[in-house]
Amino acid sequence: MTSAYAQSDLVKRGDYLVNTIMTCANCHTPKGPTGDIAEKAFSGGLSWDEPPFKVTASNITQDKETGIGSWTDAQIKMLLRTGKRPNGVQIAEVMPTAFYGIISDRDMNAIVAYLRTIKPISNKVPDPIYRMQLPHHAYPGSEKPYTEATINGDKLKKGFYLATIGHCMECHTPFKAGGGKDFVGDLGKGGMEFPGPWGKSVSRNITPSKTKGIGAWTDAEIKTAITTGKDKDGKPLKPPMGYHYYSKMTGEDLDAVIAYLRTVPAQD
Repeated sequence: MTSAYAQSDLVKRGDYLVNTIMTCANCHTPKGPTGDIAEKAFSGGLSWDEPPFKVTASNITQDKETGIGSWTDAQIKMLLRTGKRPNGVQIAEVMPTAFYGIISDRDMNAIVAYLRTIKPISNKVPDPIYRMQLPHHAYPGSEKPYTEATINGDKLKKGFYLATIGHCMECHTPFKAGGGKDFVGDLGKGGMEFPGPWGKSVSRNITPSKTKGIGAWTDAEIKTAITTGKDKDGKPLKPPMGYHYYSKMTGEDLDAVIAYLRTVPAQD
């Protein structure tokens, strides 16, 4: 294999991860009345104004002034794994860095290689405001990078890996009283609210509960919901779930995610 071919192969893998399961553009691309503004992809997007912070999704194009074009590969990887910017500032965990410690070394290299191909777009997003400094947390099971052998050697482990880098449980686990999330007792229970142009979405219970979750759904029905935004009865589901990103996932990867979801403790 030539180095040029290997690099191309790496970029393709990064493209796949960034634009499917990780749904990076879902937050980092500006939105218009009909959805993503494609010509401004990855140049900065959604904003959050919460008690601990007021932040806007960063410009992650290769623009050197307003994006990450001047960042080194190591700095990009450090942010993804630890949530720390090059200046040492800990970013808000609305960026799901808590889930990215699991990313394999090869996949991390692939993500960075793909980000390097994104055309530079000059767009200065507002500087973040941190009203209190919150620590970095690691999602249980994501503390160390997986190996390629682990990812590809077991369907359930692959499903956990993909669901984790896809940060599914970030949106589908509610906050507990006093703040934070109980990723043991409330994992996948749903109930988080997401206001937006679509009105207000409430994340679903994605545990195997047959009455409250997806335990009574077939694999095909779950796959349809993930990739088309329609529930088991054919009713449309609301954003910000990234259906159009997940629609480009391979059938094998979708099957692995669904197999993992079947193993999550049921929550009623």
